[in-house]
Amino acid sequence: MAFYTSLSGLQASQTDMATISHNLANVATNGFKKSRTEFADVIASNLTSSPTSAVGSGVLVKGNIQQFSQGNLVQSANGLDLAISGDGFFAVKPNPDAAQVDYTRNGAFSVNADNEVVDSNGGRLQVYPVDGSGAVVATGIESTVSLRLPATSGTAVPTTAVNYSLNLSSSAGLPSGGAFSRFDPSTYNNSTSTTVYDTSGNPLTMTTYFRRETTPDAAGNTNWSAYSFIGDQAVTVGGADHTTLTFNSSGQLTAGGSSTSDPVTPSGSTGAQTITLSYGSATTQLASPFNVASRSQNGAAIGQLQGVTVDAKGLVKASYSNGDVQNLGMVAIANFSNPAGLRQLGSGYWAQTGLSGAPVAGQAGSNGAGSLMSGTLEQSNVDITEELVNLIAAQRNFQANSKALDTDNQISQTIINLRS
Repeated sequence: MAFYTSLSGLQASQTDMATISHNLANVATNGFKKSRTEFADVIASNLTSSPTSAVGSGVLVKGNIQQFSQGNLVQSANGLDLAISGDGFFAVKPNPDAAQVDYTRNGAFSVNADNEVVDSNGGRLQVYPVDGSGAVVATGIESTVSLRLPATSGTAVPTTAVNYSLNLSSSAGLPSGGAFSRFDPSTYNNSTSTTVYDTSGNPLTMTTYFRRETTPDAAGNTNWSAYSFIGDQAVTVGGADHTTLTFNSSGQLTAGGSSTSDPVTPSGSTGAQTITLSYGSATTQLASPFNVASRSQNGAAIGQLQGVTVDAKGLVKASYSNGDVQNLGMVAIANFSNPAGLRQLGSGYWAQTGLSGAPVAGQAGSNGAGSLMSGTLEQSNVDITEELVNLIAAQRNFQANSKALDTDNQISQTIINLRS
């Protein structure tokens, strides 16, 4: 009987060392939760025997109990690195086509080729759907959806109007280079550029060249020509390659303040567009140098994804190059009445069981869930010093039981020798 008592001690010590080794192996695993081996003594007795006659018969491993204490929180440069300070788990879906939802504390998320927010295992982060204002429109784990970041936002708006307010210097002379050529700066006085958009929302550069054509006539009027190009494509008005701006003796614009181009298809574009060129009342011909006070246009590109933020409540927002901001979802936080009852699946995942209870779904800061921190990761809750001390103790326990087994063997051998 003593052999089996010592053997149970050896087996229990081996289990304890395996648990401690597992903890130490995962000291650098984000979101990892250490375990502790629980033991119970074994007594050889029955209901009718005297309490004083009970004899100890070894030890029994009752199980490995997970310890869900908080791990250290460290900052990172990735806005999709998320950490829960307090209770709760992220909900992830390993298979987008299945109903199964797993739970994790490892919030190291990134974006995959399909623009889905996933963890290192490919599990898709689950969020509650929200409306345009960011309010949650459906709750419960069964209502969550996988978080996807749209690559674009909005629709392309081709430019149909360009507005300038500028000053053409009355001191400027007539160009000396002959007929206008945009490649020869001696054939024009000044130029300015602005970005416009074609029918597909592609940005293009529109450049307008200003050329003084006359000195003041008897009435004090002066004419300037304005030549516009989108890339290499000339913008014509009524078949003419330029428009004429006329200023009176006071430097005020009296003619040519607005004109609509002929349909133009910029190089590389797929559709034609017309553009109204307008020079506001602030456009003048004064003695001061050439100056563009303002320029504007009414086109817009399709917005390209520029960044993602997650606030303290878990609201995910995407920002785009055209200024759009979209509310994409609210990070789902699941809590359990008995986290120690969760089944470990490996890869930092847990699954609910009857012991853990059903998930209590909510969001950061509600229903007992902890707060959410973006740009932060939770480290393992393993304390290396503590585990090394535990490992030494487990090793000593193993050695002691091994010595007891050896002693039992010597006693048995002595008895055998006596009988022989």
